[in-house]
Order: sequence, then C-alpha cells, then structure tokens
Amino acid sequence: MDVINDALHGFTRAISGLWPSPDEKPGLLNGKLRPCPGTPNCLCSETSNEAERVPPLAFQGDPLSAWKALEEVIAEMGGTVESREDDYIWSTFMMPLVGFVDDVEFRLDASHRVIQVRSASRLGYSDLGVNKARVEDIRRRLDEKSGKVAP
Repeated sequence: MDVINDALHGFTRAISGLWPSPDEKPGLLNGKLRPCPGTPNCLCSETSNEAERVPPLAFQGDPLSAWKALEEVIAEMGGTVESREDDYIWSTFMMPLVGFVDDVEFRLDASHRVIQVRSASRLGYSDLGVNKARVEDIRRRLDEKSGKVAP
C-alpha cells in the first residue's frame, strides 16, 4: 500500500506543478486576494458571493504577533509557506494519501484587525468541504493562540 501511496503522491506532486497558469498565480490583485473561479472548491473572505465567502480571521492586539501566530499555525498543520511578504502569505497544504495540493493565501488587513483568507483546491471541482474545514481549523488555532478560546 505504501508503494501505491508513494506513486500517487509523486504523480500528483508532478502534475500540481502545472498549476497555477501564469495568469492565475497566487498573489494579490489590486491589493486584494484574487476572486474564486466560481467553483465550489474555493473560498475567499474578500468576495461578495455568499457561496464562496468565508469570514476573515479576526485578531486582537498587535498585527505582527497575529501574523507570526498564523505562520506557526500553518507549520503546525503541515502547510508550507511558499511566499511571504509583509502583508501576504501564500502557503500550500497537501492532502494526505492522495497528495492533492491546495493553495491557501492570506492578506494582513491591519487597519481592520483581520487576516483575509483564500483557500482553493488546484484540481477538481468539489472539495467535499475540505477548504472550509481547513479555514475553520486555522481560525480555531489562532483563537487558541490569542487566548480568545481555551485549547
């Protein structure tokens, strides 16, 4: 079974390098996270489309502390920070067993004390709720780190 998992993992890792296309690379578009493509495997806090909308990650206190805590949460959850700027993080998360890669992006909106988030699957149409569950897990972990809720 490990041989099959390793083969699937290697195959999906190889083809995931084909995405995103140059016009859809992760990053900010006019200072905001890119909109979702209209498929149910993408969520974004900076959209008015209720089907794709997820609330931003609210924080209290120092924005830089919240940003650092977010990086810790990404690492704790097995994510990889692919790119980091003062107000933007692009991270990837690999689905266990099948090896599909999801892109999760964050934009620090210090003036509103929130971190905007976009989570999207690279492949497929539906994600069976994986992106929403991941965003909510990130939210819960950040709340625990900030003391908003007990661990």
